[in-house]
Amino acid sequence: MTNPIEQRKWDYEPVSITTHSSDESMLKIEAKIDRVKRGEFAISATIDFNYAIDDTVMIEAVAYRSSTGQESDYKLVPFNIQKQTYEEFLNTHYKDMVIQNLGSCSDLPQFEDKFVPPWPQKTYKLDKCVADNDGFPEVLPLGFYKIVLSITGPVEWGITIITKLTNKLM
Repeated sequence: MTNPIEQRKWDYEPVSITTHSSDESMLKIEAKIDRVKRGEFAISATIDFNYAIDDTVMIEAVAYRSSTGQESDYKLVPFNIQKQTYEEFLNTHYKDMVIQNLGSCSDLPQFEDKFVPPWPQKTYKLDKCVADNDGFPEVLPLGFYKIVLSITGPVEWGITIITKLTNKLM
């Protein structure tokens, strides 16, 4: 079996990350891009999670691509996560991609079968995370990608990340 990183035809560099929360007493999130070494970047974040998640909490992710990186140039691409309940998200995309890519560099909850509520209320830390595991397409058009993750419910919050995709140096 080949390593998924070796199959991928592109590399990425995080360009920016922004966060927002409609009520920081319920959820406060801060994130930044860390330079690990020349040409290598990672993301670190702190999420102070202080509310009970119920079935009104919905999650969606929308992706856009730009060849130039100019805000007016971004166009919707089909790599989206449709709006769904948090339990649907946790048992699919979170389990398959978030745990795979952020599990080793964070204290986010991990599980193997189905998520069993409740989501723990605590402060989570992501320390120099690099998303380089499975779950991404092997081939993508090069350029800039903006991914907007939105969570709605008792508090509205989210993350917007912009990355630059370049040819993978073989």
